[in-house]
Amino acid sequence: MKILVTGAAGFIGFHTAKALLDRGEEVVGLDNLSEYYDVTLKHARLDILKQNSSFRFVLLDLADRDSMANLFATEKFERVVHLGAQAGVRYSIENPFAYVDSNVLGTLTVLEGCRHNGVEHLVYASTSSVYGANTKMPFSVHQNVDHPLSLYAATKKSDELMAHTYASLYGLPVTGLRFFTVYGPFGRPDMALFIFTKKILAGEPIDVFNFGNHRRDFTYVGDIVEGIVGALDHVAQPNTDWNGDTPDPGTSRAPYRLYNIGNQRPVDLLRYIELLEECLGRTAERNLLPLQLGDVPDTWADVEDLVTDVGYRPETPVEEGIKRFVEWYLEYYQVTL
Repeated sequence: MKILVTGAAGFIGFHTAKALLDRGEEVVGLDNLSEYYDVTLKHARLDILKQNSSFRFVLLDLADRDSMANLFATEKFERVVHLGAQAGVRYSIENPFAYVDSNVLGTLTVLEGCRHNGVEHLVYASTSSVYGANTKMPFSVHQNVDHPLSLYAATKKSDELMAHTYASLYGLPVTGLRFFTVYGPFGRPDMALFIFTKKILAGEPIDVFNFGNHRRDFTYVGDIVEGIVGALDHVAQPNTDWNGDTPDPGTSRAPYRLYNIGNQRPVDLLRYIELLEECLGRTAERNLLPLQLGDVPDTWADVEDLVTDVGYRPETPVEEGIKRFVEWYLEYYQVTL
């Protein structure tokens, strides 16, 4: 198949594009190479993808309506994996317009491209942040999520709503995937594991928010990619039992599905730090701070729908995942312990 992967120079986009290439697909990778974090890392990911002759890179901003329309009309993609977005909870408080441009307008150009060009299935990234003020655990796609705590979460909920509209109006099969705290090799430098590793190696204190009382459903990127590819192969179908009197948020009469992708085993943040310390052979100086604005205290994914529909099973324990990240970090940055 010819598959478009947006955000291909990003963390999850890179790993997803590589997995699709490894199984023989033709992949067009799109990215705007935003300077939100070190572009050198993005180029390093692309250099790996470009080693496969079935990969082509397109430098393009999702919000460029005309260029996006031309790309879809020219390429005639069979399926689309939309992972390009402005990520990060804290940055959405500092720069809200970037999130509307990338996450809302950018997703709309993808939806328009899909519906005008006969795309068979669109799989797009959402986030566990949409659960916002919800406290009932584990989080389920069948729960209502109308109380986001950050603009980032609100834009991702908007993506889900727009996707449902296109599924309903035009019969476009769409599947949304709510990712839970993804980590692993080639990870984003703005995420906790990357920041902690860098600071511990530099002998600097690490900021531990909510006084370390977070629990997170940390999910290894390889398990995330398994879920993405499985969902892409499982084209969304209407739920014939859906009832408007008791509407199920996770399904629809339209070809629309939502899934959580998580490890389904929440880990205490302090334990996460301890495992990192063990891998680095160093002890972190911890600067304990209150909960950050926009943060959700705990996350825990109910992934049973994805298990039932696509056979998804997360296999990487956090001990192994952190070890793999540290090995990558030390090699990539040429650090000797």
